[in-house]
Amino acid sequence: MAKIKMTTPIVEMDGDEMTRILWKMIKNHLIEPFIELNTEYYDLGLEHRNETDDQVTIDSANATKKYKVAVKCATITPNAARMTEYDLKEMWKSPNGTIRAILDGTVFRAPIVVKGIEPCVRNWKKPITIARHAYGDVYKSSEMKIPGAGKVELVYTDKAGEETRELVHEFDGAGIVQGMHNINLSIESFARSCFNYALDIGQDLWFATKDTISKQYDHTFKDIFQDIFDAEYKEKFEAAGITYFYTLIDDAVARVMKSEGGYIWACKNYDGDVMSDMISSAFGSLAMMTSVLVSPDGYYEYEAAHGTVQRHYYKHLEGEETSTNSVATIFAWTGALRKRGELDGSQELMDFADRLEKATIDTIEEGKMTKDLALITTIENPTVLNSEDFIKAVAEKL
Repeated sequence: MAKIKMTTPIVEMDGDEMTRILWKMIKNHLIEPFIELNTEYYDLGLEHRNETDDQVTIDSANATKKYKVAVKCATITPNAARMTEYDLKEMWKSPNGTIRAILDGTVFRAPIVVKGIEPCVRNWKKPITIARHAYGDVYKSSEMKIPGAGKVELVYTDKAGEETRELVHEFDGAGIVQGMHNINLSIESFARSCFNYALDIGQDLWFATKDTISKQYDHTFKDIFQDIFDAEYKEKFEAAGITYFYTLIDDAVARVMKSEGGYIWACKNYDGDVMSDMISSAFGSLAMMTSVLVSPDGYYEYEAAHGTVQRHYYKHLEGEETSTNSVATIFAWTGALRKRGELDGSQELMDFADRLEKATIDTIEEGKMTKDLALITTIENPTVLNSEDFIKAVAEKL
């Protein structure tokens, strides 16, 4: 059988622990037998990041700007225990955060819907995609414990030294205070990424904040989204037959619970963090969740929504058999290959991505699955497969 050719590389970002093991299996059994794989490879494993002082992460993000499409394995964000385990020079930042900052991207996460893995919310029939603004707010906040009575103010000092003050609170006793910020340019990039992605996949876009309470902070998000939509996207949405609307976050939650799904729900940073976990859990598992970083400049980086599966990796090192779910990592590859095919005009590559996804879903729906899914499936008497045998079963179906 002639292999499918790729005219332009995709950026391949290898990762850590059990997902690194799955990465190689997926390439060996599901990609390379069918495609003349053309990638620019970057090793984002923690040891190599440490050797290169994390320059490899920066290089991989810049390569994504060049080739426009990347696929990424899950990586370790080190903590104190990892500093010792890997003998690190320093506590390197999250690779995802570094890449996100360089590409100025928004993360879109959606569940992979499979018959037999039923969502907790009965009326959810289609995936709900969460678009999370991944800059600022509580994640870049400044905090202070207030020891006793006194006054806390917000102070803005302009370039000329002129001050503007806003009272936060007159404290009668001890308390706490937090200051957060965001940047209009980042919010504009978030909005454009959301509008572009909605047009890409042909789905309605919802955006929700709490502007009734936060009359300046959240209202600025609302206004920027509306201004950009009216000026740049309204006619495109009408032509595509999709809609954009804004609603309060509490109203959005009520609507989401009663909906069938099948739309994109854009959220500020914290809301997106929480709601993406709720959606993934309610649909079944983080291992059944796609994740793509989309830049307003047209760069795409596909990955699994979960971590490196550390516990299974230690079992693997001890020679024990694992049953690790590789579905999200398979779908990271299919997403990247499909986008590469779309940008290069390769229908063969796009069709292959579709077939691999169908083969993966069909394998599960026939009752062959990893242990995590077997524990929650409504399919009777499922066959529990180990990590590699599941991938081999998908290859056989493919």
